[in-house]
Amino acid sequence: MDIKDHIRGIPDFPKPGILFYDISTLLAHADAWQVAMGRLARAVRDFHPDVLAGIESRGFLVAAPLALKLGCGFVMLRKKGKLPGRTIRHDYTLEYGTDSIEIQEDAVPPGSRVVVLDDLLATGGTMAAGVELLRKVGAEVTGTAAIIELAFLQGRKRLHDLDVPVTSLVSYDE
Repeated sequence: MDIKDHIRGIPDFPKPGILFYDISTLLAHADAWQVAMGRLARAVRDFHPDVLAGIESRGFLVAAPLALKLGCGFVMLRKKGKLPGRTIRHDYTLEYGTDSIEIQEDAVPPGSRVVVLDDLLATGGTMAAGVELLRKVGAEVTGTAAIIELAFLQGRKRLHDLDVPVTSLVSYDE
C-alpha cells in the first residue's frame, strides 16, 4: 500500500504558497492507518525505546497508538503552560521567532531510552527541541520518527547534527 495515496495535500494552508500535508485522511482510513502504524512500529522498534514522546499535537496521534502497539510508555511534549504540575522547559529558535516546549518534570526517568515522534518532519526545529528537552531531563534519545518528511527542508540534517537517527514513512522532495 502506498501511504501517500492516503495523505491529502491542501494548497495555500495555513497561508498562501504553502502546501499542507493533511494526515486526517490517513487517520480516517482504517486499513491505511493500520499499515502506517505497522510500518512505523517496525522502524521504531529498532531504536529499542522504553518511552515514546509525542510532539503537540499531531505527534500525540502518532506516538500514543504506537506506544500501545510496542508496549512502551508515552509522554507528551507540549507548548508552554499546557501541562499540569512541575515542568521542564526548553526555549528554541524558529525561522520566524522563538518558541518553547515543555515536559512534566517526572515524566521520563533518567536513563530511559526515548524516541521522539511527530506527524511531519520539516525543518527539524521542533523535533530538535524535543531531543534537547529530553536530554535535559536525562533521557537517552535513541531516535526520531515521523510519518511524513519534507526532505527539501533538510530537517534530517539538523537531527543528524544532534547524532540522532531519523526515520519516516514517506518523503516529499518539493
